[in-house]
Amino acid sequence: MSASLTVRAAGRRFVGLTALRWLPVGLSAPVTVLLAASRGLSPADVGVVIAVYSVVVLVLELPTGGLADSLGTRPVLVASAVFSTAGLVALGFADSVAAFAVAEALRGVGRALDSGPLEAWYVDTVRAADPDADVAPGLSRAGAADGAGLCLGAVVGGLLPLLSGRAGDDALVLPVLAAAVLTAVSAVAVALLVVDPPGAPRRRLADAGAGVRAVPAVVRDTARLVARDRLLRRVLAVSLLVGAVLSTLELLGPLYAAELTGSGASGATLFGVVMAVSFAAAGLGALLAPAARRLARGSGPVAAAGLAAVGALAIAAVPLAGPVALTALFAVFYVGNAAAWPLWKSVLHGRVGAGRRATALSASSFALQIGALGGSLGLARLADAAGLSAGFLGAAVAALLTGLVSLGLRSRSPVAASRTG
Repeated sequence: MSASLTVRAAGRRFVGLTALRWLPVGLSAPVTVLLAASRGLSPADVGVVIAVYSVVVLVLELPTGGLADSLGTRPVLVASAVFSTAGLVALGFADSVAAFAVAEALRGVGRALDSGPLEAWYVDTVRAADPDADVAPGLSRAGAADGAGLCLGAVVGGLLPLLSGRAGDDALVLPVLAAAVLTAVSAVAVALLVVDPPGAPRRRLADAGAGVRAVPAVVRDTARLVARDRLLRRVLAVSLLVGAVLSTLELLGPLYAAELTGSGASGATLFGVVMAVSFAAAGLGALLAPAARRLARGSGPVAAAGLAAVGALAIAAVPLAGPVALTALFAVFYVGNAAAWPLWKSVLHGRVGAGRRATALSASSFALQIGALGGSLGLARLADAAGLSAGFLGAAVAALLTGLVSLGLRSRSPVAASRTG
């Protein structure tokens, strides 16, 4: 028999599990690239390794969504934590491109499995407890917990190598192994705290095939939807370009921090601070979207274009920056990107109805992953051949193109939601 949770209890579990999910990600973020570099991987090699992660997430995102619908959220979330733990442990002991690629593939499976089931569980549980309850406050608090977990993790992950008294690999691997332990703890927490709401259907393993078989139809519907709507194509182009910029910053940022400080351990500390400030800035930026639109006289696309241009200038200035300026420039980009993101998504939501919304969001996520793949391979190879400065300038060009594409999001026709819903 399913346990019954109140709206408040479900919200507390959702917020707590969200923070626990993202804390290990923040822990490992400042050191992952530096650990690979300390074990002999070039920027291009690291780009290939990160591309493996992007490809795995890209391929599995829709099938794992069907798996969650078929089997229920708890087993999928537990499986996600298990794969993520295995990937982090493998990362801690990897010593070649192939070994790092295997580790990132495992982490990619974990990320794909984790894409949405916890939020779906929260909404279903709240609706079962009170069909008229407002889920927005819980979603908002979970968003704050997401940012707080990433921020705290980045600070600790950046400081841990420096405070450990160790050098080289021995110092850089500590945050990764700590992240593995915390991810294993999250698996136990999910198993104990995520319970099916009353009336939830009993699911069987054999039902999982239905979700996988539905994937071709979902992809086909997405392609048809995007092909006939100019603005949706532009939104997906924005997602692709943003993915390329973000992956490049996450790849080249730690390497540049290590160059500035002269060692991997101190570089990890600096980049941990950079990412912590950036995650906090992103949380602030998301709140600034309405103000940015007002400044643009009510035009979301114009506001998004201006924010993207500011972000492009910040990225272009990174090769000239010292430690303090590096932190400030990353924060400027993350504020602008987070403020623009709701404006881009509002265009998407205005073009599709409820019956197509999830499909369109999946298409946007696909484009983001494809862009991340391109950044990890193309811009990383550019940095390998011509230096880190060239890689950052390439990312700045991609950010500027994002602004130009955003200008074309101004609609001259009525909202198409009624036609595409």
